Amino acid sequence: MNMCFGRNWDPNTGFKERCRSDGSEPPPIPYELVTLVKTAVQDAQAILNELPSMHPDICSVNYYPANGFLHLHQDNDESSDSLRRGLPVVSISIGECATFLYGDTRINKKLKRIFLYSGDVLIFGGKSRLIYHRVKQIAQYTSPVQLVTEFGLRNDRLSLTFRQF
Repeated sequence: MNMCFGRNWDPNTGFKERCRSDGSEPPPIPYELVTLVKTAVQDAQAILNELPSMHPDICSVNYYPANGFLHLHQDNDESSDSLRRGLPVVSISIGECATFLYGDTRINKKLKRIFLYSGDVLIFGGKSRLIYHRVKQIAQYTSPVQLVTEFGLRNDRLSLTFRQF
């Protein structure tokens, strides 16, 4: 399940001019999230100075149930200028831990693996902008207790992914 802020987006066709089912425009990205993303990129630039700056104008919110996953793909639906400049993709994880695979190949056994826990921020840009990546699986019962008790997010994961078109 997916929804977007800032721009119409369809998981099958990408960022095409397509209306939402109710005909309305997507809501803007909340200022607080734009600020959080820009700060995360600036912090990453302190370590990796060749990482380009970006101003997020798209936020894709993906919902993963307990048995959720995401097929191997590249994030390459943005403008050719954004891709050429290697503008980063910034992803914020909320809820259950995800096994995230990535690499410069489509061969699964050659992909590297990391775990994305609730609150983690993943940034890929510059030379790594077009990495292949996927969510292999969701680990159940790994959400922070507060998300479960106060917000009812059980066995679920949200991923907020920010880009500049």
